[in-house]
Amino acid sequence: MKFKKNINTTGRIVRLLIAIALFAYALWKMSWIALLAALFVLFESIMSWCVIYQLLGKSSCPIKKK
Repeated sequence: MKFKKNINTTGRIVRLLIAIALFAYALWKMSWIALLAALFVLFESIMSWCVIYQLLGKSSCPIKKK
């Protein structure tokens, strides 16, 4: 499955930090919901793809020059 990248490097780093915080919270509170959210945010960070950006037609990636 190929996703069109729509997150820039800064967005990826922010999402990675959020995923780490959610993982820590999930372990601390033993929360499956927080764990699932952390996994989803980590997936977005790794794939450089955001489902909400996709639905809105938004992209924070720089425009590629031809």
